[in-house]
Amino acid sequence: MEIRNSSENGSFPDPNPENAGSSLLFLGTGCSSVVPNAMCLLQPSDPPCKVCHQSLAVPPEKNPNYRCNTSLLIDYCGCDGEHKYVLIDVGKTFREQVLRWFIPNKIPRVDSIILTHEHADAVLGLDDIRAVQPFSPTNDIEPTPIYLNQFSMDSIGVKFPYLVQKKLKVGQEVRRVAQLDWRIIESSCEKPFAASGIKFVPLPVMHGEDYISLGFLFGEKSRVAYISDVSRFIPSTEFVISKTGAGQLDLLILDTLYKTGSHNTHFCLPQTLDAVKRICPKQALLIGMTHEFDHHRDNEMLAEWSKREGIPVQLAHDGLKIPINL
Repeated sequence: MEIRNSSENGSFPDPNPENAGSSLLFLGTGCSSVVPNAMCLLQPSDPPCKVCHQSLAVPPEKNPNYRCNTSLLIDYCGCDGEHKYVLIDVGKTFREQVLRWFIPNKIPRVDSIILTHEHADAVLGLDDIRAVQPFSPTNDIEPTPIYLNQFSMDSIGVKFPYLVQKKLKVGQEVRRVAQLDWRIIESSCEKPFAASGIKFVPLPVMHGEDYISLGFLFGEKSRVAYISDVSRFIPSTEFVISKTGAGQLDLLILDTLYKTGSHNTHFCLPQTLDAVKRICPKQALLIGMTHEFDHHRDNEMLAEWSKREGIPVQLAHDGLKIPINL
């Protein structure tokens, strides 16, 4: 079975056609500087960057090359038919993503948040979480659980002290801010946790040789791995998600920054495709792209690679929604 993506930019196989009402919604598929890259518009090259300048003529919702910070919303439909919404990462473009994708997809709230790491493109939208919480001028609402490792917690405590503060100081006024229930997880494949009824396995990966970021494995009926920021796989993590290791993934969602060469903190397309071949998922979607990638043209190239290697691989795009049985 094939599903059509939300902007009619091609098609991609359903990871599990017998879906039970759950889905994955790609809120963002771009790098930290997003696409269009502001520098391309402020100081255009000769000739101008086609991908970035296209954004001036084509509305973002119709342009698969318009990419916000990487983020995934898991719409999980339980056995009772109730939907729970789990958000992975809350970057600089979160408010824009809510306006663009929550409204047409009728997403009413966020039930849980999971953070891969504490860099700006993963956390600087945390203040805007209040937009998807019930209104209370005195913060008298149930806080949203947010799962992160201790390193990220320490960093966010410095960036957003008012979101972490447990109680007001003497004489301090109440101000309406996002209400978050901070829950520490371990950066280990051996330490799974549950969020809104879904079991998640942390997947530590190198994001530059001086830094560990987390991916996540989830899904019982369909196994999905989401890895947004990686420059090298740790052997134990690769084993957990490999066909020759703990079992084949139904879907791998994987980082790819540039089309050629290499980068010290991210996979580029050559490393991404090498990893896809090693891990051998049933299919893969790529995220984290810069303006070097042209969605239609490069998906044609990837279609040829997929036929040759026997693993369907495509670029994801903002707004892509995939029904899946979790």
